[in-house]
Amino acid sequence: MTDATADEAEAPKKSGKLGMILGVILALAGAAGGFFATTAGLLPFGSEKPEDMAKTKDEKKDVEALPDVGFVDQPSVIVSVNAGDSRHLKFHAQLEVNADYIADVEKMQPRIMDVLNNYMRAVELTDLEDSLALMRIRGHLLRRIAIVVGEGRVRDVLVMEFVLN
Repeated sequence: MTDATADEAEAPKKSGKLGMILGVILALAGAAGGFFATTAGLLPFGSEKPEDMAKTKDEKKDVEALPDVGFVDQPSVIVSVNAGDSRHLKFHAQLEVNADYIADVEKMQPRIMDVLNNYMRAVELTDLEDSLALMRIRGHLLRRIAIVVGEGRVRDVLVMEFVLN
């Protein structure tokens, strides 16, 4: 009996190298197959082949022209905000104007600055705490400026600087 247990104890242990070698070979074969399937366009989610990509580069040259606009710079406005302490708001904007009306808008710049000053002085600190305050201010200013210079001349008010100290 002691001889039988001694034979079982001396049985060689498998090192597992064969499984690791097979795993590496299968991984390399899978990588090569995936590369081939991707480059050959056999996969459904590969949308463009290299030949198609060259065509789309040429087609992208035919883009829509930008609108004919100009920008009229407005001087910075610094106003005190209605608050208990001394706080100031610095506001600087540019007006996006249709190119045909740039001279008209520049001629009305003193009136535009008057509208800007009056509106910015009416803004209170609580109005500025909202996350949509800047969007609302832009909309109000655009409407007031459109009344001064006429509809269709000014396309947008672009805020360049908006600092509350």
